[in-house]
Amino acid sequence: MSSSFRIKYLEALKTFDDWVIVSEWAQKFGEMYPELLEKAEREAENHANDTTGLREIAARISSIISTGGYTDKIEIDTSERPRKVRYISEDLRVEHEAKDIEEDLAPIDRNKIIKDAEESFTDYEKYRVAEFESISKQLKQFFGLGFEVDHAMALLSKETPGPHHPDNLQLLLKEHNSKKNNNNWSKFSLDEQIDYIKTAIKLQQLVAEKLNVKMENEVLGSLLDRLEKIYLID
Repeated sequence: MSSSFRIKYLEALKTFDDWVIVSEWAQKFGEMYPELLEKAEREAENHANDTTGLREIAARISSIISTGGYTDKIEIDTSERPRKVRYISEDLRVEHEAKDIEEDLAPIDRNKIIKDAEESFTDYEKYRVAEFESISKQLKQFFGLGFEVDHAMALLSKETPGPHHPDNLQLLLKEHNSKKNNNNWSKFSLDEQIDYIKTAIKLQQLVAEKLNVKMENEVLGSLLDRLEKIYLID
């Protein structure tokens, strides 16, 4: 494929202000370059399989993306299907690179904060942290739910960093914890935490069979009793 085509594809993507799927990108290309769309339509008529010019253009764009042809020009979101893309300007690319570096280094900073804090923990504080981690793992084991131990006041918050201490811990589903990131949230009360866990499990029960997940409901009471004992000490 000639570089002129790749440039024209990219020009079409630049017209969007937000994420788009490849089919929308291809349609915009066809609107901007109708003569090239007509050419693709004529070529499609000669194909043995049933296709269209627009479909062929979308396939070419998709192939360029998959083979890394636009590595430094576009951003790809594969969290949903079909995947979405958007054009990134040079300024935005530099900004994203800086953010990526910061996120890559964050675990080192977080681990140091945790290590330094735990050096002064009492044995009971160590036990409480270990219980949070154990309960989180067993919720995954017995209910197929990806709970994580979260610091309600984030360790790396830019505004008000929180401490690594069991009083600052709660359990969040992985997708919620990911969106929370380094933001500070008010910690769940014990009742709110239990309701959150029970609600997540109730939703999981609706699709457990389809996901081939075996729900061990008799375990839940024991896990919640353990959580209550270590959740927050007055």
